[in-house]
Amino acid sequence: MNKKLVSLLCCLAILVLGCTAALAAGEKIALITMDSIDQHWVTLNEGAQKAAEELGVTVTFMAPNTKDDAQQIEQVNNAVAGGYQAIIVAANGPDAISSALNEAVAQGVKIVYVDSPANVEAEATFSTDNRAAGKTAGETMIAELEARGVTSGNIGIINVNAATDSCVMREEGFRSAFEGTDFTIMETQYGEGDAAKSQSIAENYITQGVVGIFGCNEGSTTGAGNAIKASGSDTIVGVGFDKSDAILGLIEDGYLLATMAQNPDVMGYEGVKAAVAALGGEDLGGAVTDTGVSVLTK
Repeated sequence: MNKKLVSLLCCLAILVLGCTAALAAGEKIALITMDSIDQHWVTLNEGAQKAAEELGVTVTFMAPNTKDDAQQIEQVNNAVAGGYQAIIVAANGPDAISSALNEAVAQGVKIVYVDSPANVEAEATFSTDNRAAGKTAGETMIAELEARGVTSGNIGIINVNAATDSCVMREEGFRSAFEGTDFTIMETQYGEGDAAKSQSIAENYITQGVVGIFGCNEGSTTGAGNAIKASGSDTIVGVGFDKSDAILGLIEDGYLLATMAQNPDVMGYEGVKAAVAALGGEDLGGAVTDTGVSVLTK
């Protein structure tokens, strides 16, 4: 290849990179999670902001105050009206915000899911393999109960609601771990991810003599641990999901056995990278990426 051609190609490469950087600098991306309170979502936003800084884009955290479908729909509509070119969303339920997301797509907005998807096609999804992680949670509880000589008894489950895809999958995985055992899984109770409501549910389970309680998200797990602590019991095995200072404290003090720690920072970071790639014209093919989980114990 002659020197003139090499020089020309180098100049073109520099020009393309410069245009890409200029495009990225003008992009506005909305991050809409289930709420803005749980430490899980705060950490996810931190990962998103790190990627935004590296890529030179603006990511606005537009999460509702509480897990509420109407508020989440409003935030999606606000993002579209505000001229955001991409929305990274953790859907509160698979169907509730679908109409709003479809309208966003019709306006040319790129959709990327983190943590929990809706039933609308997206550029990419970054989430935990929740069914597998839920099964791991069940197996972790069973192993501890059997180590204590407990091979039967009632198990309570505290979930967020009956619609949130990620938590539904966790429950299904958890239940599957108990198939073929002599344990009885009680009817699931829903605390909307609220720690106080979840604690009341767990306290009711405890009065019914459960040997174990599973919390499907941060608030559910915190509530379960607080109820076990308040009961003074040292026989109930509590296992949950997500990592927060409160949950880690409950594990350290022995009121919870373990929690399934996700990687929300990775979800946020990779979600922004995917949104920028999609806005740049890259076809991501709707790929679903498992961002992993770790079992945290004392």
